[in-house]
Amino acid sequence: MTASTPLTIYQLDAFTDQLYAGNPAAVVPLTHLDAWLPDAQMQAIATENNLAETAFYRRTEAGYHIRWFTPTVEVDLCGHATLATGYVIFFLEDKPSADHITLDSRSGPLRVCRGEAGWLTLDFPADVLLKASVQPPALMAGLGGPKPLEVHRGKTDFMVVYATQADVEALTPDFRELANVPARGVIVTAPGTDVDFVSRFFGPQSGIDEDPVTGSAHTTLAPYWGERLSKTELTARQLSRRGGYLRCKLHDTPTGHRVDISGQVQLYLKGELV
Repeated sequence: MTASTPLTIYQLDAFTDQLYAGNPAAVVPLTHLDAWLPDAQMQAIATENNLAETAFYRRTEAGYHIRWFTPTVEVDLCGHATLATGYVIFFLEDKPSADHITLDSRSGPLRVCRGEAGWLTLDFPADVLLKASVQPPALMAGLGGPKPLEVHRGKTDFMVVYATQADVEALTPDFRELANVPARGVIVTAPGTDVDFVSRFFGPQSGIDEDPVTGSAHTTLAPYWGERLSKTELTARQLSRRGGYLRCKLHDTPTGHRVDISGQVQLYLKGELV
């Protein structure tokens, strides 16, 4: 088939057990095509969707290959759109009998496992954090609010640690200022009142001021809180307006430290791109 054939598109809410919550993502299967769509066309579709992420995937000999686009850029890793893609593959499109699939990506092979009661688990590489001895002036100016306890830098994001959940909830960032921080985005986090930790994610640099639920940020958050709380299994909430709930589990493999990030997905719509 050719790229002129109408494309199926799904929109799903990830990391939630109910519609109109969690993080919405679009998923566009390209399994009927012999190659990727042109990069500019995939970016245009993501811009038109105007969601935090639009994922495109194709079949490969080893499994699948996935790519993610915000409204403005292609990114190296996205958790919620990968969770949504896993749902599409397991329950709507291919419907494999196996309980796991592997998706190749710009961040290496990513495994998605199907569990009980509709839960899906992402197996992602853990981030490596370094204390940020030098902080961009736009970081603190953009966040405002109370003075944080710590500031770290991961592979793609800054992570700012506060004393309480209330501190994180009260932040009203200046997104124009934060857009000058040289990073994919900014994670803010604190201990939770009913979960192990809470967070918010600000990414005006990537075309989304506040992301509702950021699965990939938990590759940074889970190792930090796991060490701080001396736990390998953790629960988390992202405190956006839509909100999201995640379970995280730390484990080691011969190739390095990994984080299992688990959540649920709700299908919102199925349509056609013409």
